[in-house]
Amino acid sequence: MPLRLEIKRKLAQRSERVKSVDLHPTEPWLLASLYSGSVCIWNYQSQTMVKSFEVTELPVRSAKFIARQQWIIAGADDMFIRVYNYNTMDKVKVFEAHADYIRCVAVHPSLPYVLSSSDDMLIKLWDWKKGWMCTQVFEGHSHYVMQVNFNPKDTNTFASASLDRTIKIWNLGSPDPNFTLDAHLKGVNCVDYFTGGDKPYLITGSDDHTAKVWDYQTKTCVQTLEGHSHNVSAVCFHPELPIILTGSEDGTVRIWHATTYRLENTLNYGLERVWAVGCIKGSRRVVIGYDEGTIMVKIGREEPVASMDNSGKIIWSKHNEIQTVNIKSVGADYEVTDGERLPLAVKELGTCDLYPQSLKHNPNGRFVVVCGDGEYIIYTALAWRNRSFGSALEFVWSVDGEYAVRESPSKIKIFSKNFQERKTIRPTFSAERIYGGNLLAMCSNDFICFYDWAECRMIRRIDVKVKNLYWADSGDLLAISSDSSFYILKYSRDVVSSYLDSGRSVDEEGIEDAFELLYEINERVRTGIWVGDCFIYSNSAWRLNFCVGGEVTTMFHLDRPMYLLGYLANQSRVYLIDKEFNIIGYTLLLSLIEYKTLVMRGDLEQANTILPSIPKEQHNSVARFLESRGLIEDALEVATDPDYKFDLAIQLGKLDIAREIAIVVQSESKWKQLGELAMSTGMLEMAEDCLKNAVDLSGLLLLYSSLGDAEGITKLATLAKEQGKNNVAFLCLFMLGKLEDCLQLLIDSKRIPEAALMARSYLPSKVSEIVAIWRKDLNKVNQKAAESLADPEEYPNLFEDWQIAVEVEPRVATSRGVYSPAGEYVNHVRSHVNLVEAFKNMQVEEEVPHENGFSDHEVEEQNGEDEQGELSESQYEVHEEDAGVDGDSVDGAVLVNGNEAEEQWVLTPRD
Repeated sequence: MPLRLEIKRKLAQRSERVKSVDLHPTEPWLLASLYSGSVCIWNYQSQTMVKSFEVTELPVRSAKFIARQQWIIAGADDMFIRVYNYNTMDKVKVFEAHADYIRCVAVHPSLPYVLSSSDDMLIKLWDWKKGWMCTQVFEGHSHYVMQVNFNPKDTNTFASASLDRTIKIWNLGSPDPNFTLDAHLKGVNCVDYFTGGDKPYLITGSDDHTAKVWDYQTKTCVQTLEGHSHNVSAVCFHPELPIILTGSEDGTVRIWHATTYRLENTLNYGLERVWAVGCIKGSRRVVIGYDEGTIMVKIGREEPVASMDNSGKIIWSKHNEIQTVNIKSVGADYEVTDGERLPLAVKELGTCDLYPQSLKHNPNGRFVVVCGDGEYIIYTALAWRNRSFGSALEFVWSVDGEYAVRESPSKIKIFSKNFQERKTIRPTFSAERIYGGNLLAMCSNDFICFYDWAECRMIRRIDVKVKNLYWADSGDLLAISSDSSFYILKYSRDVVSSYLDSGRSVDEEGIEDAFELLYEINERVRTGIWVGDCFIYSNSAWRLNFCVGGEVTTMFHLDRPMYLLGYLANQSRVYLIDKEFNIIGYTLLLSLIEYKTLVMRGDLEQANTILPSIPKEQHNSVARFLESRGLIEDALEVATDPDYKFDLAIQLGKLDIAREIAIVVQSESKWKQLGELAMSTGMLEMAEDCLKNAVDLSGLLLLYSSLGDAEGITKLATLAKEQGKNNVAFLCLFMLGKLEDCLQLLIDSKRIPEAALMARSYLPSKVSEIVAIWRKDLNKVNQKAAESLADPEEYPNLFEDWQIAVEVEPRVATSRGVYSPAGEYVNHVRSHVNLVEAFKNMQVEEEVPHENGFSDHEVEEQNGEDEQGELSESQYEVHEEDAGVDGDSVDGAVLVNGNEAEEQWVLTPRD
């Protein structure tokens, strides 16, 4: 089948002409050497330049990472080789290597060797352990040596490509080539070795516009790749994929099938000529160097081709080689840790004649099908014997062991269990994909159609762009994943059976009630499996989640891309594989899944019988699931985490339970939350207790003031002062009428101006004392300002009605200690009488202080008397006869600028 090569561009950077590219084996870095003489390192994950430095003013035609030394080596047209430490950018070594332009440098994969080739027609071997001594010179080419490359299967040999139209194979330690291939009609620009499998192949690219694949053992040309319209400047056997890449000065990179040599794809990014192509083992990334910049693409899926049967046997393919491991081979005495690689012994099972793109066990695990290169082969799982084969773009199994193949978008064939063709279907639309399982599904780009396996009758059409499809073992549940979300559907087989048995016709939309949409989850599924009614999947953020009843729970955060293989119920573990074919297991309790499934079905009684088998550490997960289903009381009984249990108790209004938890936890926030709730529900004793434990002074102030609790406010004042909460302490003292204490609190907290203003309003007898303190304190900052403060004892004329205020103070002091109960508030009438004005309006011998000023009284004056024989305060107005104040009032202080002023005030009745 044609290779499904999904190609995504991962990086695009404009630059000067790129002459060589290289990928770092461990860091996300690519190295580009430029015709301008510079070398750049790009981070292709963050899309940023890591380092850039100028090597020389002449072109740098080749640069490579030497990762084990943390070096970069570069060869340039100035005939020098330079070595840099890529961390510090210090020069490690600079030396003249050739007598002409250096075309290529190649690093030995394990030994401290570097090969260099040049326009001087020589190849030289350098040993950095010997101070970069040239240990050997290889002569034999009659033109520029364009490229050299070590053989990865025999690192003692290397190949060289020259414009003398030949390829030469050399041995380290031998001055003469092993043999020479007269490779092309024109000069040879590039050469690369085949890394996968046992084939002794290499590929060459030439100015004759072709690339050729050679068998270097038989010295014969295996294939000529034609199609480029200009010189072939770069060739590459991909180390992970069965593809060949060729780059040309025609501006394209062509991708060829490494086995069939069929052209699979052509890349053209419009950056003019291609000069270099690079890839690395373990990665599907390919980097391309152009005249005008660098492009990185990711080719194909990184998901390994592997399958696990129900017993724990895993089969996978590495290229054409088939290997197997058995999870049960891990001894019972070995303690398996979640997320750790299992120590499994890998066995060679055999080889496959085609390149596997998919590999899947049938439902009973007896057979395995391999699909690729437009064909399929069914093997026995144990002995790896061929049982059947045929043409197929895709292959799927039914739940009963039948199978279907998609030979083309317009032709699907169904086969019986004994490998006999049973039926051919020609859909009325282009079938781009097929899926097996309980029903046979065929997909276009915009919808999916389900058919029954027996008669191939249309069951249902669903308009959705399908990325993958997963059936539960029961056949009742189905997950359909798209690019951004997945859907859980319920298949109603009874409805379908009764509909089909009735003989009614099925239209193009199918049976309307065949599927019921249960849930839509906005997450992208990478891989998924069903365990009972639980759907386990890895998402785009590489989290391992499971979904029961529309409720998604994260099991684990994966530290790298991993792909689901299956679940072993007897071990209660789900198994995954990474792209390096490491097997990793994670615990997922079957009892937990069963419990959640029963809850979803409404069978709480049966679910409660399973609950004791679920470990205590999982109970919070169970409780959260119950809460999501609205079963909050049940969640409260199951939950073990105090914080979570407290929240549930608050939700239910069970304050006694919440209080018990708060006593154990002793969390200030919990006491405060509980106190506010208790206050709002009228449980005032509990509220007080909670607010005390939370040290919520503001809350206590609200509570005590609302209750008119003088004793509580007194205690709160003391507590607030101890806690340094002066505002709360001040309010408490003020409500209690303890004005002297309020004044002292302001002084102690260094709020002396406020103390002076308060004394002026409430305790005039204390003003002089406060002004003295204020002067002393202000004198440290501004002596002139301190001298400007006026003391009423010295300047009484500057303070209106000062003497009256002093006389009023002791008369109202006795009423400050009287506290009316909160219950009498509605009968309590507040007076708005101005004490100083009232004092001025009444005869001294008739003054009777009241708790709010003066009681009802009569003020007789010669100028007038009301009908009841009393004058109200509003009947008088104050006239300033002589105000000789020569000063200004600033922030409650009077600034005296002249002589002592006099004031005379008289009372006259209003008209």
